[in-house]
Amino acid sequence: MAMFKWWDVLPDNERQRWTLDPFVSVGPLSFGMSPDDVSQALSDVTPEPQRHARGWSAAETVSRVGDGVYQEFGLKLYYRQERLAGVVVDALRGPQVFAEGMALVGRVPSVLEQWMIERAETREPCTELSYMDAGVPGSGTLGVVIDVQRAGDHLLTRPVFIPPEAMDDLPHFPPASAWSRC
Repeated sequence: MAMFKWWDVLPDNERQRWTLDPFVSVGPLSFGMSPDDVSQALSDVTPEPQRHARGWSAAETVSRVGDGVYQEFGLKLYYRQERLAGVVVDALRGPQVFAEGMALVGRVPSVLEQWMIERAETREPCTELSYMDAGVPGSGTLGVVIDVQRAGDHLLTRPVFIPPEAMDDLPHFPPASAWSRC
């Protein structure tokens, strides 16, 4: 009987390599894309189709895509009014995203936080580094919150990338399901 490897972490050399353009794009994904645009952009990257969750507001008669998932590829996407408004990269198997040469996915949280602290020291005071519940750091200029994800007995970084309009209400802009429960 084969054992399921729930906590296996994909090595960096087996991951897609993406670059962050703060508040604009994460790899081939640009904020503001429609779900169909996202599927098209990722069709060259993964054969896995995007699975959508749809929802309705009380005033609407047509369903809207609320989120999209590429489970095997390691992406969770959030939409607002059918436009990409959040990208969460799975720490175990998602693409590796680089910001200013630093790998953000699947890292030891304290190492990445130290990089963020040092980076903040070279910027305008009180505008760069913020903390959410449980001491989760976020960058005001990179448009990312460095959430965590469990990998067996360890925690690894699971970044949540957001557009500029999210900065005014960071804990609530993405739905609660965007944040880990570690």
